[in-house]
Amino acid sequence: MIDAFLEMMSAERGAADNTLASYRLDLEDAERFVRTARSTKLANAVPADISAYLKSLDASGFAASSQARRLSALRQYFRFLYAEGMRGDDPTGVIASPKKARALPKVLSEEEVGRLLDRAGEEAEDMSLEPKVRFGALRNRALLELLYATGLRVSELVSLPVSVAWRDEPFFMVKGKGNKERMVPVTETAREAIAAHLAARNLDPRADDCIWLFPSENHANHIARQVFARDLKALGARCGIAAAKLSPHVLRHAFASHLLQNGADLRVVQQLLGHADISTTQIYTHVLEERLHRLVNEHHPLAVP
Repeated sequence: MIDAFLEMMSAERGAADNTLASYRLDLEDAERFVRTARSTKLANAVPADISAYLKSLDASGFAASSQARRLSALRQYFRFLYAEGMRGDDPTGVIASPKKARALPKVLSEEEVGRLLDRAGEEAEDMSLEPKVRFGALRNRALLELLYATGLRVSELVSLPVSVAWRDEPFFMVKGKGNKERMVPVTETAREAIAAHLAARNLDPRADDCIWLFPSENHANHIARQVFARDLKALGARCGIAAAKLSPHVLRHAFASHLLQNGADLRVVQQLLGHADISTTQIYTHVLEERLHRLVNEHHPLAVP
C-alpha cells in the first residue's frame, strides 16, 4: 500500500521525486517499527502504535521537526487508505503533532552576496584557468547570478531546460512544486552570465542533444544539486564566508529577505518564491523584525547595554 500511496502522490498531486523518496523512507521506517512491535502491517496500525512510534523517535533523539514530518507523512498515508475504503478510520486523527520551534532562516547580508557575485565574476573572466576549470567557473557564475536574481528552489534551478537561455526576455516560466507554473524575472547581469555559460557549454559536441541548461559531466542528465552546493561552499570559502553559513537555499532566503528589506510587497515575494501559503513567506518578515530589534538595542542611546 505504500507503493500505491506514492503512485497517487506522483500522479494526482505531482509530488517531486525528492518528496516521494522522503515519504518512502519515513513510511518504511514506521512499517518496520509496527511489524517489530506488534507483528502487523502499518496499514493495520492503531493510535497506540503511532504514539509508540513517535515516542521511539523522541527517545532516539529525533528533533521535534523530524517527528512532525514523519507524522505528516503518516497522516497523508492513512487518509489515502480511508479514501480508498481500505480503512474505516484514521489512527493519526487523535495524535497531537510534536511542538517545534519555528527556526528563522539563515540569511546572508547584501555585502556578503556582493562578495560572492564579485568573486564568481572574477573567476569566470580569468583566462589563465584550464579550460575545464574555467567552464566550471562560468557555470558557477551563471547558477549564482540566476539563483539570486530569481529565488528559485535549487531543484528548479539545476533542472532548467536549455530553452530558457534562448529567450531574449527579462522573465521565464518555471514549473515548481505540484507542477504549478510561475513567472520569474531575470536581471540583465544574470542573462549575460547565462549567455557566457551557454557559449562554453555548446563547445562540447554532446551538448547538441542535451536538453539541460546545466548538464552533468556526461551530459546524460542535469548537474546534481549536491554538486552545485559543494561548488558554492568552495566559492564562499575563497571569499571568506564560512561553509556552514552557505547553501543554495540560503541564497533563496537572501533573495526574499533583501527584496522585503528594500520595500517589496509580501504578496509579490510569495508569488516569486512559489509559496502556496503566505504564512510560509511571512517567516522573512520575522527575520527583518529580529534585525531591526537588534539594531535598536545596539545603537539606540537609551538602550540598556
